[in-house]
Amino acid sequence: MSLVKSKGNMYDWVTHTHAHIIGKCTHGCVYCYVQAIEKKFPTGRYSGDIRLNENEFNVAYGKGKVIFIEHMNDLFAKCVPDTWIVRILEHCKKYPDNEYVFQTKNPENLLKFIPNMPVNYMVGTTVESDIVSSLYENDDTRPPEPFNRLAAMMKIPIGIKKFITIEPMVKLGDAKSFASAIALCCPDFVNIGIDSKKSNLEDPTKEQILEFVAELQKLGVTIRKKTNLGRILDE
Repeated sequence: MSLVKSKGNMYDWVTHTHAHIIGKCTHGCVYCYVQAIEKKFPTGRYSGDIRLNENEFNVAYGKGKVIFIEHMNDLFAKCVPDTWIVRILEHCKKYPDNEYVFQTKNPENLLKFIPNMPVNYMVGTTVESDIVSSLYENDDTRPPEPFNRLAAMMKIPIGIKKFITIEPMVKLGDAKSFASAIALCCPDFVNIGIDSKKSNLEDPTKEQILEFVAELQKLGVTIRKKTNLGRILDE
């Protein structure tokens, strides 16, 4: 598989995506579109144990792109061998005239690899709520809980571009304290969206979203709202 032009409504600022890792993502997020692909094609590219596709290391990235690396898996999940991570980062470093996007639900592990990163990159994590929830199929492989992810993001050194995605946002416990925790991570921006895959999640209320957004704005956090928020906000 070659470098793919980004499409869909995930991130409009990403120009391309690329995946070296194939197989089923071990997080088992119930809302993930990759789960739907695996169910539709149970013997396909994103089913079975995770594994490296060696052919992907021959893909030339060129220059002038914003590339989301391992968009179909989590490069820093606890089951991914360190040797794989280093090889994939080395592939990126061969093409320094791009910006690389690394998003993970295990940012504590990502911290170890900052010395291996390409010249231009940004890192991000997803947090769905401030409430510990059952959004994952398997307790053995579930990622760290939301506040553990945020605690790790707070450790990312100053000067490294970072973002936080709250999508799909689900029911919140305390919108203000959640916003305060996110602001402490000093993200360059925050993406906010809700479930758009009909995953039967418990949506936040309109009041919770408005309170959360207002608190982030008060704290000076740049917000990028997803259009799917209109389903609740009547926009």
